[in-house]
Amino acid sequence: MHKVNFDLVSLYPNAFDNLNNMGVITRAIKNQLISINIINLRDYGEGSYKQVDDLPYGGGSGMLLKPEPIFNAFESIQKFDNNITLLMTPQGKVLKQNDLLRWSDYDQVILICGQYEGFDERVRSIADEEVSLGDFILTGGEIPAMSIINGITRLIPGTLGDINSLVSESHNNGLLEYPQYTRPANFRGMEVPNILLSGNHKEINDWRESEMIKRTAERRNDLVLSKDFKNLPASKRIKGEKNDAMRFFIGNENDFFFEP
Repeated sequence: MHKVNFDLVSLYPNAFDNLNNMGVITRAIKNQLISINIINLRDYGEGSYKQVDDLPYGGGSGMLLKPEPIFNAFESIQKFDNNITLLMTPQGKVLKQNDLLRWSDYDQVILICGQYEGFDERVRSIADEEVSLGDFILTGGEIPAMSIINGITRLIPGTLGDINSLVSESHNNGLLEYPQYTRPANFRGMEVPNILLSGNHKEINDWRESEMIKRTAERRNDLVLSKDFKNLPASKRIKGEKNDAMRFFIGNENDFFFEP
């Protein structure tokens, strides 16, 4: 049984209190599939006031996290042989599903949460990778860290009741998930597609695959044009369909085109 041990360095450890109230996380902890160890950065602050931040050299607004408390907190963590250290920062690589899948193979994932205006540049030297949720700014790295814990945990075998539910999820195969429906078959005039009521599993699977491709092309032009997507079989199918129909749209932010 594979277990992932999460170690977090944060100035606000109470931010993670609700992790144990999430069904997936709670079940994983109970079944010893994960462990969560939170290190309070303030405990490693300097002086009687436990100082963890200071003004930036050269001037500028805001306060920076000092290197000493972060290094000392990081060095206090007992390391596994198979570990990775992730630094939460808006300058990091944008988180992708493949990252979560890759990190789920580690025995230990150490997450360092930034705060204030940021941290001393020398802190980057202890991280294996820098991670961001996207092109926006949050007050600290706690929310990104919680997202990573949640995303990795649900990939660990034994966490989810039905492992097959992961197969067709959005982003697992480079595509968005197909539309899904439940009862009633007709809700306020909005009907479930007849194909889903047919009982023909082959036709249903074909419809779902087609809808995944269609939805990705319509909603996520950035995915379709990405380098990783171009190597997927779905990319060739989309290109073929669009080239056959000669439907190239340029100039509208909601439209897309394919390079030859």
